[in-house]
Formats: sequence, C-alpha cells, structure tokens
Amino acid sequence: MALSDIQIAQAATLKPVLPLAQERLGIPASALEPYGHYKAKIDLAWLDRHSGPSGKLVLVTAISPTPAGEGKTTTVVGLGDALNRIGKRCVIALREPSLGPVFGMKGGAAGGGHAQVVPMEDINLHFTGDFHAIALANNLLAALVDNHIHHGNALGIDLRRIVWRRVIDMNDRALRSTVISLGGSGNGFPREDGFDIVVASEVMAIFCLATSRRDLKERLARIIVGYTRDLDPIRASDLQAQGAMAALLKDAIKPNLVQTLENNPAIIHGGPFANIAHGCNSVIATQAALKLGDYVVTEAGFGADLGAEKFIDIKCRKSGLRPDAVVIVATLRALKYHGGVDLKDLAAPDPAAVEKGLPNLERHIENIRHRHGLPCVVALNHFTSDTKTELAVLRRHMERQGVPVVMARHWAEGSAGAEELAHAVVRLAESGTAQMRFVYEDADSLWNKMKAIATQIYGASDISADSAVRARIARLQQEGYGHYPVCVAKTQYSFSTDPKRRGAPSGHMVNIRDVRLAAGAEFVVMICGDILTMPGLPREPASARIDIDDEGRISGLF
Repeated sequence: MALSDIQIAQAATLKPVLPLAQERLGIPASALEPYGHYKAKIDLAWLDRHSGPSGKLVLVTAISPTPAGEGKTTTVVGLGDALNRIGKRCVIALREPSLGPVFGMKGGAAGGGHAQVVPMEDINLHFTGDFHAIALANNLLAALVDNHIHHGNALGIDLRRIVWRRVIDMNDRALRSTVISLGGSGNGFPREDGFDIVVASEVMAIFCLATSRRDLKERLARIIVGYTRDLDPIRASDLQAQGAMAALLKDAIKPNLVQTLENNPAIIHGGPFANIAHGCNSVIATQAALKLGDYVVTEAGFGADLGAEKFIDIKCRKSGLRPDAVVIVATLRALKYHGGVDLKDLAAPDPAAVEKGLPNLERHIENIRHRHGLPCVVALNHFTSDTKTELAVLRRHMERQGVPVVMARHWAEGSAGAEELAHAVVRLAESGTAQMRFVYEDADSLWNKMKAIATQIYGASDISADSAVRARIARLQQEGYGHYPVCVAKTQYSFSTDPKRRGAPSGHMVNIRDVRLAAGAEFVVMICGDILTMPGLPREPASARIDIDDEGRISGLF
C-alpha cells in the first residue's frame, strides 16, 4: 500500500535548522530565531546587511485549476530539489497554508509525495503563528473602530459605511453576515458586520507587499476603515492604530526558513488568497531568497490568468522583481477535463479530449509569452493513467508553438524525477530572453486597466458594471487612486466569471459586481461574479480525516 503524503513526510530525516542555514545559505545562528528544531525566522536586519548577486527568479504557474488537481506547489518543491541536484544553489519561496482550506475541501498545502516541505504538520497547522498575528492586527483595528464610536465618535464615522470586517482563519459560512454590539448600551451601538477569512484581509495583502517594518507601518496607517456621512475616508491612522498593529506583526514579518524532504532550504511566508487578493508569498521572502540563492523558485496562485497576472502586474510592479523564466504546470487529466470529460472518467484514455482541452493551456502560454514577455516551459505532472498517445497529442501541439514539454515525476521520484525540468528551466533562465511586460500602465484609468485584463488575458469581448459600480470606480479615479493596480476577484476555474465554462471561452462579458479600495495594499479590487471572502466547509470536510494519537502523531492531513 502506497504511503500517504503525511506518512512520507514523517519518515523523512530532517536536518536541524541552524546548521542547515549556516552550511547551505551562510546564515549565522545569531541571525536566526528558532521555533523548535526545524523551523526558524530570519532576522530582517541581517538580511538588510547581507549583500550578494541576485539569483535567477523562476515563476511556477498553471493552467486553469480543476477538481483533479494539477500539483503546482509540488512542482515548485520538486523543481527546487532538482535544481540543487544538478548543482545550482536554489531556494524555494512559498506561501503559508490557510487553516480554512486545510480543514475544508483542499487539505494540506505543503507539496505532495516525495516533493514536500517539512515539517509538514507544523507548516499546515499553526506554523510560527504568522496568520494568528495577522488576524489579531486586523481585529484590533476592528475593535478600535467600534470603541471609538462607543466613546462619542469624534471622527463622525457613519455606521452604515464601515468597510472594515473582522477575520478568522477558518471556513465558517455562519460568520459571513453578523450583527454585533447586542446586549444593551454598554456594548456599543448595534450594527451589521461580518467576517472574512484571514487570507482575504487587507492586512495580509499589506504584509505580503511590504518591504520593511517602516513600509509595513506606513501601509497599515493608510487602511480605510469607513467613511463619514460626507464620504470622507477614515483611516487607521485617524485611530492611531498602525503602531500597535505593527507591534503585533513584529515577529511575523520575519520570513520563515524550513526545508524540503531532500534537506534543501525553503522560505515560506505570507499567503493571500489568489482569487480574492494577489495570491503570492511575501516580497520580503522572495527578496531574501534571491539574496541567498543562485536560483529561486516561487509560485503564483491558481492558473496563470489569476496568479501570474497578479504576480507580474501587482507584486513585480510594486517590488521591482523580474522573473527570468516561467513554468506552466499541466496534467493530461486536467486537459481532458477542459475538453469536457467528467471528473470520474479522467483516468480513461481519451486523446480527443486532450486535444479539445488544449486551448486552455495554449491561452495561458500565449499570455505568458506574448502578453507578459516571458519564456516558458510546460511541466506535465505524470500520472499512471497517462498514455503515450495522449502525450503525443500534447507534444505535437506544443512543438508547433515552440514550447518545450517536460514530463515531471517528482511526486513519485523526488528530485530525480524533475532533473529534465531543471535543465530546461536553466536553459530558459540563462537565455536572457525575458522581457517582462505589464498588461497595463500606471497612467491608464482603472476602467481601462480592468478592460485590458479582461480582453487581453481572459479573452473577453468587454467589461460591464451597473451605474452604482461605475460611479464608485469613477469616484476612486477622481480621488487619486487611478494609478493603483487592479486586483481582480473572480473564479479560478475559468477564464470567464462562470466556473462551469471550461477550456478557453472567448467573447464573453466580464461584469464588475463590486469594487473595493485597498489603500494600504495600494490596489483596487474589482469583484467579478460570485466570489466569497469567507468560504464555507464542504459536506465532508477534510477535518473528518485528521486525527492525533496518544504520542502526539498527527494523521490524515493529506
């Protein structure tokens, strides 16, 4: 019987983090804050002083995700291990998992098989407490808003126009819409409120875009919590909240160092949702990895239309990061799904369905190469149900486009199964052909930025919005936020806003249902379709499989 992911992780021999950091990355023990034997935070002051040539940056993205799973994080880990295997000093940079999906539908998010980051249980659960600190900072600000109103409301906050919500790191649909301050005058003024999941908090987005503690505090100060009756914004700085919020994040802002199953260094830090926020690990973590390694492999959330676009148009725009190569992860199962095959039938050979599903992959390739100007390789995650005939269909189509396809077996074989992919990535990264481009310019209007994303990346014919949403977008433009990037919140399952439209739909309309300003993160969120900032648990949540024995050994995480 095959071992589960967690059984493989628990059987691994880990190296103590302090000697690992010293031997592999040259980080002295004095610059590390250990969290047990195998996790540590890296001191920001040491990172600021540490200088060295910047490594090559490799971005891993994917085709539009399917219920079958594509293995993007697993590919990041396997590729990182393989780059180290062929003699490149590589550091991977990943997001931290959210507890909501861990206990919900998705399960753990630390890779899989023989391509994992460890200690897997810690990373998937409380880790070093970063998400708890982010939740506390968010909820401190929420408490200060209601406290200010209770004690006289000198700022004149309109109770109907409070936009700051509380957060919890769990999927809980019962908290989406709430009423607070019930129980009498001593508890404040009753009003409607609600919760988001932590990864949807603007504090999380700020945390992942900040470049220093000073930048973090300045961004926190700019958060807009609500408006007066005259529609004047009320900011966190008006409540003198930014100092205490930044103090709660004092340790969380330091990037976390762990390792892979093959004892290669990995930095895991931050994790905003990709279909709600920008979906990337922290800028601090990526920049730290680039200082420490010759190669850095990182990932963007979901498919390239959501993840890679935001990585480039938001994270790279704000930080100056520039990828040297892109890996697009695909599976034959996913191609068959986009070709119309039901989930239960994906293991059956169907070359025609592979061919029918190829337009989804081809559009992602088109976007990466021609919209963003970056060279790419397709990493095909191997499954035992794959057939030579199906693979031949894929290779034939990719040869016409001049895009290499590499079969990757890192899930089963670890770094040995991704050596070919590592060599292909090195060739691309060292070719010097990367000429990264944004989809839109800073000077474009918010409306035209959204239209550029919809028409150029999603294949839409146009965008639409009702008069109220149009008015809010126009007001944000007039108030001086027009130079901000646009962060699209939409389904990850389709290029359209309908999750059931597979493949590569074209000519559709993208409707903007709502618009929100993230003044601290410095982007404008365009909400398209039915997107929830507080997910619910499925009928059979992953938590039902998770257990712990008398010795403290956890099972069922994945």
